[in-house]
Amino acid sequence: MNNSSFFDEQKEQSLVKARIVEKYFWAWAKVIIGVLKRQEQQQRLSKKLKLAYIDLFAGPGRYQDGSESTPLRVLETAIQETDFRERLITLFNDVDTNNTQSLQNNINLIPNINQLKIQPAIRNKEVGEEIVKSFEDFKLYPTLFFVDPWGYKGLSLRLINSVVKNWGCDCIFFFNYNRINMGLGNDAVKSHMDALFGEDRAKQLRQKLQPMTSKDREIAIVEEICEALKEMGGEYVLPFRFRHENGNRTSHHLIFVSKHVKGYEIMKEIMAKESSTTEQGVPSFEYNPATKFQPLLFELSRPLDELTDMLLDEFAGQTMTMIEVYQRHHIGKRYIKKNYKDALLKLEVQGKIRAEPSKRKKNTFADKVNVTFPPKP
Repeated sequence: MNNSSFFDEQKEQSLVKARIVEKYFWAWAKVIIGVLKRQEQQQRLSKKLKLAYIDLFAGPGRYQDGSESTPLRVLETAIQETDFRERLITLFNDVDTNNTQSLQNNINLIPNINQLKIQPAIRNKEVGEEIVKSFEDFKLYPTLFFVDPWGYKGLSLRLINSVVKNWGCDCIFFFNYNRINMGLGNDAVKSHMDALFGEDRAKQLRQKLQPMTSKDREIAIVEEICEALKEMGGEYVLPFRFRHENGNRTSHHLIFVSKHVKGYEIMKEIMAKESSTTEQGVPSFEYNPATKFQPLLFELSRPLDELTDMLLDEFAGQTMTMIEVYQRHHIGKRYIKKNYKDALLKLEVQGKIRAEPSKRKKNTFADKVNVTFPPKP
């Protein structure tokens, strides 16, 4: 898909993607602003500290059907609160001058856009060495970085790390699985794949993929990009999968990268709510338009049962609070906080754990409830 056709119509998947970014921006900014205010008080600063939103593949701002894309959504969110209006710096870039002109026109039409103390900056540059080097050379404000290229050109580990290296900086990027899957076997785009995975990792991945089925290839490719991000310091990585309309094939992943567990937990809850299905209350972390026509398929998996078994095995003989169970176990897994409460309630009813206090409001399991797991037989 080229960039001229991408904005012809806003697919439902694009709506979900934009919603995830918008929701995270709002939650992230509130956390960051709270920290900035405390810093201002402690240091007795008269000048308000800033935060930023950067989108290097911003597009024209609207789809052909009139629907707003992410830049307009973010700006409209920022205008709603004084703290955002006074502190937010925004940078939107697109190599296509038609897109940047259209974006500027659409931004000008946003009601009360002039209430932003710092007006949006719009640039018209190709994403490459120059932009990466500029980010690498400066300590950035706390920044939410959204990278949504048409394929893979410009997307690299260096680009992502150039932003998330600084405090308060998180990245959400579009990972076009089909394009990247094909690119790994195409010598003509070897340099792009090496930039995305790292040269050594890309070489090993190409060899590993040769005998694999399509399902195993996808798991391996996404796992490798997540591991590459972790190695560069993005400790908390969370992918969200989008499937084609028929539900049979993956179209792309939206991947979140952060150095702080708080951002990971916030994004996990957002992605959980945007998942098209849950299994025993456990979110799928994917948007699949076909799931509503295939309900039986998604009831065959019993992930909550798997969670109870894991907890009994991994914490055998230990006593800890519910919140400690959650914090020690959930990283890298698709379970959210509510799933841990449900699993522990289930184990308590079955008599497989001891919970104190035992007398509580029915069907509740507070963060501070102590849990004792039996030793392994």
